[in-house]
Amino acid sequence: MTTADNVQVTTAPAKPSRSVSKLLLDYGIVIAFAVLFIVLSFESDVFFTVRNQLNILDQAQQIGLMAIAATVVIIAGGFDLSMGAIFAMSGVVAAFVARDLGEVESFAAVAPYAGWIAGIIVGTLIGLLNGALVTVLRINTFVATLASGIVIRGMALILTQAEQIRVSDRTFQSLARGEIGGVRNTIFIWLGFALLMTFVLTRTRFGRYVFAAGDNPEAARLSGINVNLIRTLTFGISGFAAGLSGVIFTSKFLLGQNDAGQGTELIAIASVVIGGTSIMGGEGAVWRTVLGVLLLRLIENGFNLINVDTFYQDVFQGLIILFAVALDAMRHRGT
Repeated sequence: MTTADNVQVTTAPAKPSRSVSKLLLDYGIVIAFAVLFIVLSFESDVFFTVRNQLNILDQAQQIGLMAIAATVVIIAGGFDLSMGAIFAMSGVVAAFVARDLGEVESFAAVAPYAGWIAGIIVGTLIGLLNGALVTVLRINTFVATLASGIVIRGMALILTQAEQIRVSDRTFQSLARGEIGGVRNTIFIWLGFALLMTFVLTRTRFGRYVFAAGDNPEAARLSGINVNLIRTLTFGISGFAAGLSGVIFTSKFLLGQNDAGQGTELIAIASVVIGGTSIMGGEGAVWRTVLGVLLLRLIENGFNLINVDTFYQDVFQGLIILFAVALDAMRHRGT
């Protein structure tokens, strides 16, 4: 009998692949959303109505579009602080084009649509320019987008001369106030954008490159990925989303304002963080951001229905953001 025959092999019991704490870190947003939704449903008779739920989705559009795009930028290792300014500039351009073309008889019929398209194109181009500042000139992403945001908003102020640009053609308003089967166009637009970006990130080569660029840019470069191009395109997506959101805002109220969208980029980024996408880059998901956006809308909508003071709403939102950042830090420490 060999020595090997006398050796008893003991195998330690297999540990669960994911601990309870890890599950809480990964799916805390789902738990928080479900708990708040249930509590508000019991606290208010109006909250759970179809009309109120559609209202929440409609209110979430403005931040939702930008937050989804911000998710893509952050996963790729970037940060965009110019979205609010792009929001304003795109709305101003859309209003100018729709108003001025509408005064030309031969172009009056297409003026509203031309305004929408012009605003979105301007937003996309500014986003791509931000990408070039970050990748080609190698300017820090925070500094580049913060500075470009200041410049863009200043240009919007110059264009408008601090006046509101009003559009008289009601067709221009159909983008924001139009409905399909009793559901606002805005809901279809931002949730459709969420589905599109989910597909892009999870089912396309570009999506894989986005994650690689944010996780380990040097390794991505060595494997043949053009990291600069990928990051530039993500900023283009951000500009597109901010531009579209700004055009919808202008469409809704039939006016362009140079001071529109102030602070929206911060709320969008907060929604991304609350959803659980890591600000370190390389990981995240659009569905998380959607829940983050809706969680903030639930707080605002539900707390108004149960008559909670605005001050407490802000405190509660701030605490949620701090908690989300703390969870992200814990995740990266491996706890």
